[in-house]
Amino acid sequence: MTGHPERALPFVLDQPRAHWHDESLWFVRQKRDRQASALPEWEELRNAAHAIKSHTMSRLADYLALFESNAVANGIQVHWARDANEHNEIVYGILAERGVTRLVKSKSMLTEECHLNPYLEARGVEVTDTDLGERIVQLRKEPPSHIVLPAIHLKRQDIGALFHDQLGTEAGAADPAYLTEAARGHLRDKLLNAGAGLTGVNFAVAETGGVVVCTNEGNADMGASLPPIHIACMGLEKIVPRLADLAVFVRLLARSATGQPVTAYTSHFNGPRAGGEMHVVIVDNGRSKILAEETFRRSLNCIRCGACLNTCPVYRRSGGYSYGYTIPGPIGSVLAPHRDPAAHASLPFASSLCGSCSDVCPVKVDLHHQLLAFRERLVKEGKTSSAKSLAMSVMSTVFQRPWMYGAGGWLMRRVVPLMPRFVLYGPWNPWGLQRELPPMPSESFRDLLEKEETR
Repeated sequence: MTGHPERALPFVLDQPRAHWHDESLWFVRQKRDRQASALPEWEELRNAAHAIKSHTMSRLADYLALFESNAVANGIQVHWARDANEHNEIVYGILAERGVTRLVKSKSMLTEECHLNPYLEARGVEVTDTDLGERIVQLRKEPPSHIVLPAIHLKRQDIGALFHDQLGTEAGAADPAYLTEAARGHLRDKLLNAGAGLTGVNFAVAETGGVVVCTNEGNADMGASLPPIHIACMGLEKIVPRLADLAVFVRLLARSATGQPVTAYTSHFNGPRAGGEMHVVIVDNGRSKILAEETFRRSLNCIRCGACLNTCPVYRRSGGYSYGYTIPGPIGSVLAPHRDPAAHASLPFASSLCGSCSDVCPVKVDLHHQLLAFRERLVKEGKTSSAKSLAMSVMSTVFQRPWMYGAGGWLMRRVVPLMPRFVLYGPWNPWGLQRELPPMPSESFRDLLEKEETR
């Protein structure tokens, strides 16, 4: 079974693309930093969001019941799904009962998690993702590589070639305005002829029974308003208690995700349109299991802004597809092993534990601590490779014996620089495939410290 290092290798070997990917995401991270520094109350907002989410998770069943009661009173039909299969069956059941064969869909990581698109397409339903990035990867028959920027791994020349092949645009065209206009005409036809629209849910308000969807393109609003049926799919952790709580999260979400003061569209759906239907599908799919674990339940506070991906040096340099899971990056590396520890055992190790993900998280999820805790669990359960277990055992032995640590440092400084290159950079050293060893210092830190203390 391949892990993160093996899946990352093709992306890493394409150095121009890897560097471009790295720089593009760091640009978004810098925009986030500028927005955060412009608000004197930024840390207070983070503290408030953390407190609201932690409180909500402590009374999740109560708030879900309140939401259902108020949503039904608003004329919304509420459905409950224990897992991905039930979610897909419910959505298909709604469409099939009403004879709908064309569905337009806005961005929804939950439906990606549940693999809704292939499920519906196998049953004769045409599914069109209407978010531009999502539509690009759908036409390429790829999943999103980022939870907010689905096509961040592609350049405009890639998209121009795709649109020429799929939408009939001019060959070689790569102008963003031209390509966007072509996509706009293509998607408008899909929106006007759809029998139902499906959206994700950024926040569900228990107090009102309504849902909130935050987008920049307006496609979710059109998909929810033009067809007679609106289906909103949400993980059960999307609940917030009161309408007033939204002010905290709306101020944090866009700034953390894309470096904007606010998303272009923050749309509230509190009931069906006149003569139409509105359905909300609430999905567990393993979330209750995470909620029951004190060490990891804070991962349910995540609002899917993607800030941890944008700052993570591993994600930026290895790409989203190296994770082998719907949600990549630090938060995905915590969530995926809950779903299948054996299949995703490498992900908690795909981190430098630098703590940058925790520093930028708008709801203060302690991601690097959770990654470290998952490493410990996977080692104890025997889910790591024998090579990694041996390496960790050797390191543990060395770190517990200062004389061994000192001898290792001496060997690295004095002996390693004299060794032939073929010995240092053989196939047994995958780390050296893309890296050169740094120049070795002539003295150890301990030697320098002793000199400083004797002055």
